[in-house]
Amino acid sequence: MTMKISMLALDLAKGSFQVCAVGADGAVLYNRVLSRTRFATLLAEQSACVVAMEACATSHHWGRVARGPGHEVRLVPFFATIDPPD
Repeated sequence: MTMKISMLALDLAKGSFQVCAVGADGAVLYNRVLSRTRFATLLAEQSACVVAMEACATSHHWGRVARGPGHEVRLVPFFATIDPPD
C-alpha cells in the first residue's frame, strides 16, 4: 500500500534541494536530495499537497512554481537563535 504525501518540506540551496515527504500520519515517507530540474518535475507530477519551505530570496520563486500545479505553499520565517550575553 502506498501512502499519500500530505506535505513536502524543503531546504532550498543553490544547486540542489533537500526534500522530505511526509504522510498524513506524520511519518516520513522519504528524504532525498533533488536537483532543481528534478524538483520542478516532482512538483508537476505530485498530487496537490502542502509545500513548506523557509522564507528566503528564492522561496518566492519556488512558491510560484509549486502553486502552478495546485500545491498549497507555506513559507516559514527564519528565526536566528541568539544566546543571551553572560
